[in-house]
Amino acid sequence: MDKMRKSTGAILWILIFSFGVLWMLADTNMFDVIQQGPRTLGSVNGESISLEEYNNRLQYYTQQYSQRTGNSMTPEVRAQYEQQAWNDLVNSRLLQDKMQDLGIHVTDQEVVDMITGPNPDPLIRQNFSKEDGTIDRVALQSWAEAPENKQLLISIEQQMRQKRQQQKMNNYLQSSMDVSDYEVEQQYIRNNTYADVSLVRFPYAEVANSEISVSESELREYYNNNQDKYQRKESYRIGYVSFDKRPTKKDTARTFEEMNQLRSDFKEADNDSLFFNRYQSSTSYEVKEVAKDEIRGLFQPVLEVAEGEVTDVIQDDGRLFLLKKLGESTDEVTFTVFSRDITADPIATIDARAETADDFSFYAQEDGFETEAKRRDLEIKEGFATKGNNFVSGIGQSQQIMQFLETAYEGQVSKPLELNEQFVVIKVNQITEAGTEPFEKVKEQIRTLVTNNKRKQQVVANVQALIGEHNDLQSMAEAAGKEVMSVESLAKSAATIEGAGREPKVVGAIFGLNEGEQSSVIEGNSAAFVIQLDQLYKADLNNLTSDVRQRIRQQLRQQKNQAFMNIWIEQLKEEADIEDNRAQLLRG
Repeated sequence: MDKMRKSTGAILWILIFSFGVLWMLADTNMFDVIQQGPRTLGSVNGESISLEEYNNRLQYYTQQYSQRTGNSMTPEVRAQYEQQAWNDLVNSRLLQDKMQDLGIHVTDQEVVDMITGPNPDPLIRQNFSKEDGTIDRVALQSWAEAPENKQLLISIEQQMRQKRQQQKMNNYLQSSMDVSDYEVEQQYIRNNTYADVSLVRFPYAEVANSEISVSESELREYYNNNQDKYQRKESYRIGYVSFDKRPTKKDTARTFEEMNQLRSDFKEADNDSLFFNRYQSSTSYEVKEVAKDEIRGLFQPVLEVAEGEVTDVIQDDGRLFLLKKLGESTDEVTFTVFSRDITADPIATIDARAETADDFSFYAQEDGFETEAKRRDLEIKEGFATKGNNFVSGIGQSQQIMQFLETAYEGQVSKPLELNEQFVVIKVNQITEAGTEPFEKVKEQIRTLVTNNKRKQQVVANVQALIGEHNDLQSMAEAAGKEVMSVESLAKSAATIEGAGREPKVVGAIFGLNEGEQSSVIEGNSAAFVIQLDQLYKADLNNLTSDVRQRIRQQLRQQKNQAFMNIWIEQLKEEADIEDNRAQLLRG
């Protein structure tokens, strides 16, 4: 107490100072700024990624998807494009930093030339070409100047700039990763060299488990020496409830009735192609002329109606059909098929299920996930997912779920997530951090590996003994109760052997032999082999034409470039300071 009394003065001064600081912060709206959270979507090495450019990139993908498919994006497809848009912007920043270091720049004029220049980008050419293949300059200029296309034009300019940068970077990389004549010739030889071989195969699986013993110390020794193989990524165990959004019986009945009402209009239509477009057939207009005995069972009713008549509604696997007979001969019938997919009503079915899922999510957060599921008599299913992999056991591929999980905490309940056929509400039951799997968890996996290694060693030792006792494949095979297999025209570039499976190591050993030479024992993936090279058909470089040479060079260059770029980008990401605020700004 005495110490506290003696310290009262100091404490008062501290409180006065603290209130002064708080007053100053409040006066400068600092707390409002803190509450607002991050102002940019993220940054790469200090260079910000704005929400505007992210939305522009996403809008570009959305429009491209709509033009390509004629449909709007589902939530799951949108989530995939959201991730792609983010990756594009991050990779762009990384490459821009690297290109700046290398002195690689793209001017505004280069971007303009890619859009309106004499030789525009294929994307522009595809959308503004005349029938003769030339560019419709008037249409292109009108489109570029239209106010409603401003945002799309900005997005395309960004795409063009990035594409040109990528081209320059690729040219730079290719100049440093050129393919030599020797590499081209070696690839030609691999593609055009063949062998006829005889072989005896000794499967590892023929050694029974009872013949192999594995001790605890051997398992632990393998684990200690191979812990790099048992590194786990962050993983998630979840519980979830689902709300089916597939068409109901009422949806089926509604679509059935709509199709019935179209029968008379279809019959009276003078132009069936226009009818298909007007009433949005799921299948495109096509006149089918089919032999009567070849008509599949589903379309048999077309044989029973008169020419010009339309069949009753036919249902099959979520789709309804109306068949109009156009003509008939003794052996053939001509008809066209109008169809409609049975879809869930967007309000009565989908919106109602979405509302139910949202209602469940709210009360699950308030009263407890398990409690609310029990109250509604909903089954809680379990799932498992690993960071970096969009596959969720029990559900399937879902970018949306992974986006939620990677920023979630244990016990958190999600809002409804809309998948292709269901809404799901998720509870995160357990998050396991990245690290090394415990020995006990991988013990049985290791037992299998150690057992298989011992089985392999035993088979190899047995074959080595046979080689010492027999001079040729035939006698060796007879002694082991095997047959000599013959394989003809085995390509040097092959990875599999007919009748033996994928055995790249064995293929490599074959082409290291001389004609007539027999190999020592070769350890393959599934068996040990003894090989004899019967005949070798070597590629003749005199047949390597300039066109083939150029084609091989281009293929090798692309392979090198792609492999290098994938690894290089990942290395740049590991070295970069990447800030990702999407969880706060987009999914908060």
